[in-house]
Amino acid sequence: MTEPGTTAIFGSYVLTERDGEQVVLRDHWVLTEGRRIAAFTTTRPQADIVLDQPGRFVLPGLMNLHNHCFSEAVARTHSEDGAGRKNNASIVYTVLLPLTKRGIEILSPQERLAVARLGILQLLKGGATTVMEPFRNGIPEMFDAALDMGLRFYGAPYLFSTADAKADASGQVTYAGDDGAVDLAAWNALHARWEGADHGRIRMAMSPHATDTCAPDLLRTAAARARELGVPITTHLAQSPGEVATIGQRYDGRTPAEYLDWLGVLGPDLLAAHCINSTGDDLRLMAARGSTVLNCPRVFARAGTTASYAHFASHGVRTVIGTDGYNMDLLGEVNAAAMISKVTAGQADVATAPELIGAVTRDAAAAIGREDLGAIRIGATADLTVVDLNHPHLQPLFEPRRALVWLANRANIDGVMVDGRLLLHNGALLAGDEHAITAAGAAAIQRIWDLPEARAAFAG
Repeated sequence: MTEPGTTAIFGSYVLTERDGEQVVLRDHWVLTEGRRIAAFTTTRPQADIVLDQPGRFVLPGLMNLHNHCFSEAVARTHSEDGAGRKNNASIVYTVLLPLTKRGIEILSPQERLAVARLGILQLLKGGATTVMEPFRNGIPEMFDAALDMGLRFYGAPYLFSTADAKADASGQVTYAGDDGAVDLAAWNALHARWEGADHGRIRMAMSPHATDTCAPDLLRTAAARARELGVPITTHLAQSPGEVATIGQRYDGRTPAEYLDWLGVLGPDLLAAHCINSTGDDLRLMAARGSTVLNCPRVFARAGTTASYAHFASHGVRTVIGTDGYNMDLLGEVNAAAMISKVTAGQADVATAPELIGAVTRDAAAAIGREDLGAIRIGATADLTVVDLNHPHLQPLFEPRRALVWLANRANIDGVMVDGRLLLHNGALLAGDEHAITAAGAAAIQRIWDLPEARAAFAG
């Protein structure tokens, strides 16, 4: 990609910080020079690119730290309304893992790239500048797509002790194989190829898949390797009752969080997805270790399960918000986090708009140790999300943060900048044909849907 120049963006509202607290400035310009934020000022600066449309809310780049472009595309519009669920159980082992494995086998590299590009297009149009993306080994094209399309990307290829997890008609999961060494070797090869590409825009994360698919030796080895290299660790934790039961049976009654703590994996560098079957003691333990909960409320809401941001946060554990690949509208996900939190708590004053905006900016940046992200300040990395507040459904407007959380959605995303490069403007991708990207990605997924085993999986 070309090197970024200078850009000046006018914000009727600009979200900054003062003494660690959010401050909304009125009628300010944000100036970026190269990959950094150079100034914010009330006077119009000189720049190569000048964006001066009124009614814009300029935010630190929104961060989505848990997403699955490939696997959730396979399930999309098949798994809502209870479809495809056996005994109303999780679709992870009956649909997502087996069908993504088969998809990798049958799709060409170009088709896998098409799926990756479609996912990244959806992420950008959903307002995200940074994404952490766990995915199966065998989709290295995720890195190629992110590099080409400009997204800040933390690729997290899975490690499994048992990549052949299968569920029978009762929902009981059985396991076969031991692929941990193979997966770690593949991870190391990808790290050597991709870590730090494009001035550090492309990074790696260590991603042992889940507590019930990774044995103790693999988890210890993966965590040690991640800490040796200084990369984040992400995993799925307590995402189903079956996982909790499995870990308890295998490891002397331990919960999944206790299992990870026993292994020395819980720590400030661990980002644990979902945690919906964690106890209060589990969450307090995670808070004590400095770990982060990745809250993805909508993917569970579609199955009638609550995943409340306020519940996790009330135990003192850092909680951020991701889309889990389902409907990659980060503003919509934040709205769901607000709604579900207030309904489940029975309180209007939990999960406030400033808290939730912080969860996808400042708190998310802290979770991955990036002091240069998550805030608009001089010298910070020039990642910005710009929202158009002029739409009729956002007017009249008094408090822009409340409007953002309660009334806005991805249709209001006006601009996305990563590393000083403007990737999206007026809601449209600047470098690429959206229609062609969408058609190619959808056609590749259709090939998976046409498989006999896919039709059988979704018929349940």
